[in-house]
Amino acid sequence: MKVDFIKIRTKKILLFCFLGIMVLLLLIAFVPYNYVMPVKGAGIKSYSQKSFWAYPWGKSGHHKGVDIFAKQGTPVLSATKGMVVYVGQLSLGGNVVLVVGPRFKSHYYAHLKKIKTNSFSFVFEGEEIGEVGTTGNAKGKPPHLHYSIGQTIPNIFGEGPILKRFYTDPTPLLNKGTHVVY
Repeated sequence: MKVDFIKIRTKKILLFCFLGIMVLLLLIAFVPYNYVMPVKGAGIKSYSQKSFWAYPWGKSGHHKGVDIFAKQGTPVLSATKGMVVYVGQLSLGGNVVLVVGPRFKSHYYAHLKKIKTNSFSFVFEGEEIGEVGTTGNAKGKPPHLHYSIGQTIPNIFGEGPILKRFYTDPTPLLNKGTHVVY
């Protein structure tokens, strides 16, 4: 009798956890969001209008983001609210942060001097997550933030990789400068 009670209680707890996760995912997917410039004090002259998808671009072929130039140590801000799913080091990106925001878009921040957030934490737009730097393949170049917006979706056609990665040009969002945090 006691074993059945424990099984029923465990199933209820798992069901509530599952429902909570589903509600959270729906909020991330459909809640409208604000967008802020990801480098504190940066403006339209801080980045090139034509660097997204520029070719050739080193080992990656195309440049899948925008480089926002600023003084070393300038605060890097989360452009949107979301969940930090990765912080760490990558060979090309150096010190990086990956935030999954509204509509399941991933916001990638690379070449950071310092990381000021943790994996599995929630961040809000304008919250400091790091500092502009020159790590990874930016070593020896002017300090900047490499910022990209991507989305991974299942490949339903069965050719190529199981998951397909798509990138969004962040330049129009940067140009709008919905609001710049100083």
